[in-house]
Amino acid sequence: MTLKEFYAAVGGDYDATLNRIPKESMVLRFVKKYADDKTYAQLTEAVKAQDWETAFRASHTLKGVAQNLGFDGLYRAAFALTEEMRGGKPLTDTALYDAVTQQQQIVLDAVRQLA
Repeated sequence: MTLKEFYAAVGGDYDATLNRIPKESMVLRFVKKYADDKTYAQLTEAVKAQDWETAFRASHTLKGVAQNLGFDGLYRAAFALTEEMRGGKPLTDTALYDAVTQQQQIVLDAVRQLA
């Protein structure tokens, strides 16, 4: 899978990402490195523990990373989750967390297919 195909698979904007990070080799390096990022695991642990402050911080971080790397589907899901928990509110709509989980899996599956 090429980087352009990767962005199509994750619902991202290849061209917009290259406007932010102008070298494709650098984008590829960051995208591959994302697979080792621990933010989603932190989010999952916090949600299970009902630690809403930590869950908010993790979802906010995940949202920012996804936005910077152009993972638009993950960004939108993390944005919705972040806004739901803003101000220390407990997560009441687990579908928002489930959407983040689904988008996270899409990104990780596509990362594994990169050439």
